[in-house]
Amino acid sequence: MKGANFYRLRGRHFSATLLFLTFTTFFFWTWEKNPFATTLWSAQEQFNFHTSEFVVDTLKGSSSDSLTPNKHVEETDTDSTSSGESQIPEKEFDASNFTNSFAPQLEDRDADRTPSSKIEGCNYSKGRWVAESRRPLYSGFECKQWLSEMWACRLTQRTDFSFEGYRWQPDNCNMLEFEKSAFLRRMQDKTIAFIGDSLGRQQFQSLMCMATGGEWRADVEDVGKEYGLFKPRGAIRPNGWAYRFSNTNTTILYYWSSTLADLEPLNITDKATDVAMHLDRVPAFMRQFLHQFDVLVLNTGHHWNRGKITANHWVMYVNGKPLKDRRLMAVGNAKNLTVHSVARWLDSQLPSHPRLRAFFRTISPRHFRNGDWNTGGNCDNTTPFTGGSEVSQDESSDPVIAAAVKGTNITLLDITALSDLRDEGHISRYSVKATAGVNDCLHWCLPGIPDTWNELLAAQI
Repeated sequence: MKGANFYRLRGRHFSATLLFLTFTTFFFWTWEKNPFATTLWSAQEQFNFHTSEFVVDTLKGSSSDSLTPNKHVEETDTDSTSSGESQIPEKEFDASNFTNSFAPQLEDRDADRTPSSKIEGCNYSKGRWVAESRRPLYSGFECKQWLSEMWACRLTQRTDFSFEGYRWQPDNCNMLEFEKSAFLRRMQDKTIAFIGDSLGRQQFQSLMCMATGGEWRADVEDVGKEYGLFKPRGAIRPNGWAYRFSNTNTTILYYWSSTLADLEPLNITDKATDVAMHLDRVPAFMRQFLHQFDVLVLNTGHHWNRGKITANHWVMYVNGKPLKDRRLMAVGNAKNLTVHSVARWLDSQLPSHPRLRAFFRTISPRHFRNGDWNTGGNCDNTTPFTGGSEVSQDESSDPVIAAAVKGTNITLLDITALSDLRDEGHISRYSVKATAGVNDCLHWCLPGIPDTWNELLAAQI
């Protein structure tokens, strides 16, 4: 009798244990399969940035740029930050008012396809520059409808254009030749949006020239008003442009947001008002029109310096309040917080926008030598590949953006190292007006290097 009781108790214990193990296994299986379960995390846990993830970028140049207040001068961008800025300590950052959750383990929406980027060993940023007789893809003389005069080096005093005759060949990637008609057919009924600084505007203008072959197109409609893009009173240029190819209903647009932080004037009736620079909030334009985008390309970098921030009356805000933490106010740390916030917010939106392909482009390198843009620096070299023609590294040369998109479904458009080999392709001292003593070693001649960025973009869409 005692033996029977013993076996009954043992059986009950075994059944309870089996039930517990079954429930636990099911719970973890559900958690792993359901990316939205991560929304149970607290906002504070989601935005707990550790020093290993939060890389402070100390860039060369002066942080005391002399700019006219309230004028967003893009043509003299520098990427400087103070070399003495401290790194964020390993502590939690409260971003509890950030309303959207971050799902770091989203499933691959393109798992049923095998683009070049999925081929084993394919890395678009790893490869070499090779001579190509079919370059450039359009004429720098003819693409006047879309190309800013100051970037059309064929219209300047420059006489050497050997930089136009090369293409990028990635290792182990099946990258098709860019063809304008085929590209527009692929992008039929789609919208491609660039949001970023003046280098983002160069990429936008490059794609417009590539998609038209640099030819005048009467069938391309200006649809900027649909996106609220206009030239504010007293501004040098509009806050963006949008054009639609009527034959394929393809829209290509650009919106100026040099830091990707949301900017909000504190007093809209005062032209000299301070502007709240919300480091943890994406631009209102992105929030408003994200549902209309099929391809989104973000970039930032060269406006993150104290001179630009001061001149534009930007006041850093976090959680809707002026930032008081001096460690976060260091320019490098503020940039890191912003790009991480933007990437995590965008990634959280992708499940509800399944058609959207999101890209974050890495920083475009600058090549000032013997000084900076305002201290006599120059980039007079016209010989290609004095520093080599090949990129063999696997890791990105922009660890800040690479860290921000890691673990997300945002694609890293990594152009830094391959562009760094092309110092002869900058505007340099040449200009339409031939202004003595002015060198632009930040922006590129078009046609030029940004065309390659778009070839890599097209290959990964």
